[in-house]
Amino acid sequence: MKRQAESAIKREASKALNSPVNSAGQSVGKGKNRSETFTFSTLPSNVDELRALPEASLDSAFKTTALTILALCHYEADPSTALEMLDFLKGPAKVSTYEKQFIGERLRGKEYKTRSFLAGATPENSYQPTTPYTITVSENPYSFDEENWATLYVTSGGADNPRPIKLRKKPSTGQWFLNEIQCLADIRVPVAEDPWA
Repeated sequence: MKRQAESAIKREASKALNSPVNSAGQSVGKGKNRSETFTFSTLPSNVDELRALPEASLDSAFKTTALTILALCHYEADPSTALEMLDFLKGPAKVSTYEKQFIGERLRGKEYKTRSFLAGATPENSYQPTTPYTITVSENPYSFDEENWATLYVTSGGADNPRPIKLRKKPSTGQWFLNEIQCLADIRVPVAEDPWA
């Protein structure tokens, strides 16, 4: 009986000691569905203009995600300049040949997809955003589950669910870089182009 009481006390003491550690460990990376909104008076037209933005510090995954959308929005006007901007956002890596092909295939004839991530852009107005340009980036409870990696989400005016962008942190600089553009799946076509509208 005495032994049972001692082991019960030890169990409770162990639980009490470990529970703050466990709950802290469980809360690491568990976001609270936070979102950040970024506003831009103009869209950058080259990599120097992109670098000049305060968000180009890339010290948060949210900032890098917002700038990824800005770079993609320039693809319609000038694909090679848009890819230069994406190269900057990729950091130590560069946009691969595969990624260039993937972006080209996803956007060919559907460049409106990139504008759909800007506030006010809907199928009804042919995805013309309101100005100043606004991008909302959000997380979910699993966005930061893996150390130095994140998956954040951008909302499209032509899709029912937010679309992901994957990022990777460089621990030596604390900067977040673009890893994978996963947000370019098809969305609703602009009403003006929809024969069934």
